[in-house]
Amino acid sequence: MLDGYNGGQSSDRPVHWLSAIEISQGYRDRRFSPLEVTEALLARIEHHNERLNCFCLLDPAATLKQAEASTARWMKGEPISPLDGVPISIKDLMLTKDWPTLRGSLTVDPAGPWNVDSPPVAAVRRAGMVFLGKTSTPEFGWKATTDSPLTGITRNPWNLEKTPGGSSGGSSAAVAAGLGPLSIGSDGGGSIRVPASFTGTFGLKPSFGRVPAYPPSHTRTLAHYGPMSRTVADAALLMDVLTEADPRDWQALPYEKTGYLEMLETEMKGKRVAYSPRLGYVESVWPDIEISVQNAVKLFQELGAEVDEVGEIFPHPGEAFLILFWGGAGHLLGDLPDAELEKLDPALRDVVAQSRGLTAQQYMTALDTMEQLGSTVSVFMDKYDFLVTPTVAVPPFDTGRLMGKDQVGNDLQDWTPFTYPFNMTRNPAASVPCGFTSDGLPIGLQIIGPMYQDLAVLQASFAFERAYPLCTEYPTQLGS
Repeated sequence: MLDGYNGGQSSDRPVHWLSAIEISQGYRDRRFSPLEVTEALLARIEHHNERLNCFCLLDPAATLKQAEASTARWMKGEPISPLDGVPISIKDLMLTKDWPTLRGSLTVDPAGPWNVDSPPVAAVRRAGMVFLGKTSTPEFGWKATTDSPLTGITRNPWNLEKTPGGSSGGSSAAVAAGLGPLSIGSDGGGSIRVPASFTGTFGLKPSFGRVPAYPPSHTRTLAHYGPMSRTVADAALLMDVLTEADPRDWQALPYEKTGYLEMLETEMKGKRVAYSPRLGYVESVWPDIEISVQNAVKLFQELGAEVDEVGEIFPHPGEAFLILFWGGAGHLLGDLPDAELEKLDPALRDVVAQSRGLTAQQYMTALDTMEQLGSTVSVFMDKYDFLVTPTVAVPPFDTGRLMGKDQVGNDLQDWTPFTYPFNMTRNPAASVPCGFTSDGLPIGLQIIGPMYQDLAVLQASFAFERAYPLCTEYPTQLGS
């Protein structure tokens, strides 16, 4: 299937650095059990989570009960799926039966009721996976860093003074720190790809509708759900589960059994790749990032891809994106009583206030811009198999900040300019590690595919990872 490929890693690593595929194979070979793996990971979480703050909910009794049930199934030779017993964490924006989903907010009542799973959670539960806990998120996933009034600051395992990005920063930090091989994230403007870039992990934002969702996000079609992992192959294996049909999502794509993992290997020879270092409008990108992405593009050429460097593909869509995003936040939170509004992150409260000034005409015009953007990108991608860019314009920056700085130290408000356009267009897009800054902080390469070509994005990511396996690099601040 993958010719024994495990990301270029040796098999003598401790269990917390094993991939999901290696863990599953270990169960099959009776080298260890789901209970043993879960106990080891819970011990590691207990040791490191106080410093990282990536888990906001832990329920060891429930987690161990799932692990015991999976162990019994493997002992009988009757696993539910290849992922049976493989540990996973869940971003705390997704409903999870019997666990509160507080969304990083003091405004959510912990009493619930909490009696349903969202579609991605229901899918991994059906597969027999073991739930390690829920991961921290900024309040309602509103920003690309991870801190909230409810849970405080989440930190980057590569440098504890830096943010892991957001809004799936708890998930990315957990995966990067070896606190579980897999997590489910969500992405409304870069919230899977930004933290993947900042933590040296892999994250895929699938095409809109590929992974069913319910209830609908307040950002509507901007929001996508997808896998976060250390290796591309693990994400592909999880996609085989996450894409299962769920009738609650009336916008979901028709389910097709794809076999993402089985079809992961492909040749890049002859693939048409567009490389846009700044999308024609990005004013500032850190030099270390530009150099790493340029080297990644050269690697694609060495693999046989035909690369064209391109400039502007579409006009800067930032204003339209903000109107759509602010409108969603206002719709979700604008009717809260004043006493509840005071509990919000102050910057989010400002967003809600700004949303009140939006008109229906402005919102509809932003929708028109989004539709034109989608059409423009669709026509452009008809000529190419992939578009590659940096994932983020800046390296991981200090916690407690809303934005990064450019290379001369000025605040850079538009520091995620490469990600959110493709939430607007709904294209599949991934971030794969492509290097490190001079300070040893991870850098991500964004790979965008034509609409619905999720498998192709995974294949290109896998080809790059196989040629340059940075998934073998681990943060050292936490020890081994």
